[in-house]
Amino acid sequence: MPPFSQSSPLSTVFSPNHHNPNNHSSTNIVTIDVGGQIFQTTKQTLTLAGSNTLFSNLFNSYDQNNQTPFVDRDPDLFSILLSVLRTGNLPSKAKLFDIQDIIFEAIYYGIDHLLVQCQSNPSQFEAFNLEKSKILNLGGRDPISVIDTTQNGSLLVSHGSKITSFDWALQRKSTVLTRFAAIDSLLSLSSNVVAAGATDFSGLQIIDLDKGLLMQSLNWENLTKSSSTVQAIGKSPEFLFSSFESGRRNSNSIMVFDVNDGFRTVSEIAHNEIFGADLDSCIPATKLKWVPSVNLLMAAASHSGPSGVSGNIKFWDVRSGEIAWEIKEKSDCFSDVTVSDTLSAVFKIGINSGEASYIDFRRIDSSNSWNYFGGTKKPLNGKKEGLGCKIESHGNQVFCSKEGELEVCSEVLMVENGKDERVFRKNLLGRTKDVGGNRVTNLGFSGSKMFVTRRDQQCVEVWESSRRGF
Repeated sequence: MPPFSQSSPLSTVFSPNHHNPNNHSSTNIVTIDVGGQIFQTTKQTLTLAGSNTLFSNLFNSYDQNNQTPFVDRDPDLFSILLSVLRTGNLPSKAKLFDIQDIIFEAIYYGIDHLLVQCQSNPSQFEAFNLEKSKILNLGGRDPISVIDTTQNGSLLVSHGSKITSFDWALQRKSTVLTRFAAIDSLLSLSSNVVAAGATDFSGLQIIDLDKGLLMQSLNWENLTKSSSTVQAIGKSPEFLFSSFESGRRNSNSIMVFDVNDGFRTVSEIAHNEIFGADLDSCIPATKLKWVPSVNLLMAAASHSGPSGVSGNIKFWDVRSGEIAWEIKEKSDCFSDVTVSDTLSAVFKIGINSGEASYIDFRRIDSSNSWNYFGGTKKPLNGKKEGLGCKIESHGNQVFCSKEGELEVCSEVLMVENGKDERVFRKNLLGRTKDVGGNRVTNLGFSGSKMFVTRRDQQCVEVWESSRRGF
């Protein structure tokens, strides 16, 4: 018997019209027999699967015939997929099954796209309930240099000269070799296309991961006609940004490319030619991040010299090529910096203090003073407490690493003297068994998951809610 056929009804439809078998079209309730188990749902629920799916066939069959549709499949897996249609989320009982079995069943019913959506749904991200759920091992001995994620929950990992991609279900998809000795910058442009660059190899490369093909190499024509190495990559819906430094390290710039027009060069901003001891101009941007709410590009750069670490954080108006806002970093320069559009703030970890702090970019003033999470700045002891620390934002939370530990910081709104005051509180992340380990080198987020890599390890940790992970 084929998986989907018509059989004698095993039950009647519980509705006011159940006594009339020819009146199926007048009731909203649909009865389905899956592997001998009876399910009842509504027509509206089945239509959520979309047209040309087995669910829509069940809908049409129920309206056109006098019999209960029969599907010769596993009823337990069907129950999970029906829950996806009803709620948009995977039920907790899905943890009892292998993810691959659920995927195969979703493909059979034609709703695998809904499974991708519910697995990559940011609303399922529960920061205070995260724990280490899975380890993704990579082949070879090369350490992981950088990771990136896509909107549908897939993961890209660069290790040595290779880029390994995992699909949304975290099944290994492919590994491709690049021309780089080691990759320092990696950015997903679509489901199968990435931009990659290195600080010791000329050009920004656009790579098709499915074909293992170099599609295009983008360069910056500097005045000395030397090579141009990539220091950072960023993107907006319209543009691809790349921070370049000349091979002679005497000039740098940020190039803007049109992602919708074959990566055509649009403009050049932040062009610096180094003359004398002007340290501010000699620092290429090493972090680029687009801020949609204000249509500005954050470009951060730091430099270590005899007097310590100094740097700057600039917000560029890409269309005019002008600086909209700048923060000078001197006494406690950032070890890492990020910006959150959701929280309307810039966050950093000070390289000397090791403390997290923020500036609210809705209340910009001339002082640009940092507000420390603990309320007061920690006294400096001459050590670089924040060296190697990482900070990233996701949703309404900020995540920090210090050595092998992870912290999540959340905003607590407080009223003082009739005014709202922003206060951030820190909490250690994970259970006791998850705490510690080698220094964290990368933090990444996608949908309901957090990805963590550590120094000298050839694997990626997957963190997710204990109620939602497989």
